[in-house]
Amino acid sequence: MPEHGVSILMYHQVGEFPPMAAHRSTYCDHRRFAAQMAWLHRLRYRVLRLDEALAGLRGERPLPPRAVVLTFDDGYENFYEYALPVLARFGFSAVVYALADRLGQPSAWFAADGRSTPPLMSASRLRELRQLGIDIGSHGLTHQRLAEIDRETARIEITDSKDRLQQLLGEPIDHFCYPYGSHDDAVVDMVSAAGYRSAVTCDRASAFADADPLRLPRKAISFGDSLAGYAWKLHMKTRPRVDA
Repeated sequence: MPEHGVSILMYHQVGEFPPMAAHRSTYCDHRRFAAQMAWLHRLRYRVLRLDEALAGLRGERPLPPRAVVLTFDDGYENFYEYALPVLARFGFSAVVYALADRLGQPSAWFAADGRSTPPLMSASRLRELRQLGIDIGSHGLTHQRLAEIDRETARIEITDSKDRLQQLLGEPIDHFCYPYGSHDDAVVDMVSAAGYRSAVTCDRASAFADADPLRLPRKAISFGDSLAGYAWKLHMKTRPRVDA
């Protein structure tokens, strides 16, 4: 089994935004994003599809020492405008976690924080992304904190989102992302029962061979991250902190 891990990077929006002090992990300036991708390319990081990373963690294929997976939560339309061209320039893969009941709609949950509600990608846009080699995973139906709602609603969020996206794209949806990172043992069991092969959290660490594939950690890329901060997250933020 591989001794080194995989850095699964968590992005949300990519675009042009005013300076901010709050909610920075849900924004990334497009110029910084382009610089980050150029840095990965220049230093010969291997940007893997999530399926490739999982196979490497299981020991089924060689896992390169500088392995990275790029993930994008919620499925914002600005991914298509700003992130996709940069990914295409470098030949990088990515997975977008979509909200099956919110396609083509505003990101309404932002309103609770007094923020604008940027549009999410439509069904036709997701089909286009698949044709361009971008993987699609489920982020639930409506962006709920799954560990904090009643169990039947959580189950529907998990299972129905998978079914709808599979019908839309005509292929299996194998990967799930917990909205807000909210999960507990019961939610993880529902994800397993629904047939997902992986699920990502908001726990800040690298994924190693001993990681539960349904509780994969990620590293959040924030609005204010410089290239030095980006490098620190890739190289230094590896194992999760264990509180005494």
